[in-house]
Amino acid sequence: MPPVSVIVTELNEVEDIGRVVSSLLAQEPSAAEVIVVDGGSTDGTWEWLDAAQAQEPRIGARLRAIRDETCSLKFSPGPVSRGRNVAIAAARSEIIACADAGCTYAPDWLKNLTAPLLAGEAEYALGGSCLEQSVGADGCTVWDVASAPFFSIKLDPTEPTKSCTARSMAFTKDLWKRIGGFPEQVLVGEDTLFDLEARQLTAPAFIANAKALYRPRNTFRSACRQIARYAVSDGQARVRWSRLFRNAARCVAEVAVLVCLRWSVIPLLADLALELWFAFQKDWRYIGRFGAGAIAARFAFSLAVPWVVAANHLRGLLTKKPLSNRQNA
Repeated sequence: MPPVSVIVTELNEVEDIGRVVSSLLAQEPSAAEVIVVDGGSTDGTWEWLDAAQAQEPRIGARLRAIRDETCSLKFSPGPVSRGRNVAIAAARSEIIACADAGCTYAPDWLKNLTAPLLAGEAEYALGGSCLEQSVGADGCTVWDVASAPFFSIKLDPTEPTKSCTARSMAFTKDLWKRIGGFPEQVLVGEDTLFDLEARQLTAPAFIANAKALYRPRNTFRSACRQIARYAVSDGQARVRWSRLFRNAARCVAEVAVLVCLRWSVIPLLADLALELWFAFQKDWRYIGRFGAGAIAARFAFSLAVPWVVAANHLRGLLTKKPLSNRQNA
């Protein structure tokens, strides 16, 4: 396979860095290099990377760890984007694959994701992501399942995807240059903004069998907080207006239904049917395998989503206060 550079950015990810690096080094055929940009970790992540490079010459030759403390919120409003741009600028290959420190990857992920680029059929490919395991102590939580479709995460690796997540994304270095790199002015949603620019220049190839295996470990609160952060970022960037209008319309409809209850229950039944469709229409064939608890959690989370999205998108429109993340707290 022609040379492909895989890039990862991270900050204080000592619990996950071994899993993602091991899975990326185990790709068949292997990547020419796996570049990990560390934004100044203080939890032992950098020491792990440094030791991994020195431990075995074969691994050290393919694993390139770069420590750049400007790739943190202390120095940049968009540290993830900056880390990716630093990694891509340092890459020796003309084909780049993006991975995420919170994920793992099947051995054929890279081959599948980059196939249309290597064949000259595309210069941009998207693989999407799916939950890593079934619900359990060591797997995903019911709230991971409940929130999955609202973050474009699939419940089954065979589901087709149109997700633009940088957890599984490949492109040519030339396309990255023409776009101007990942936007360093935003903390979250940077892959959405990159995708919007990329689609102005080329059509993406959607790869069904190249998903990142993701384990968010969400609670109801953390999932709501995450979707709120994306909505604030959308508002600040003045993008995804249709998402705002769609969710605001659901909020208005729910209030109208409550008002109408004094006259008739029919509007409530109609709205309930619509909300069931919103909650389950994307993956109803798969959610049953996760149990009744996950089904109930999905419906509850789906009811909360329009209020969280609409309120925080509007908040983003009205404020330019930069977002923060847990690593820089």
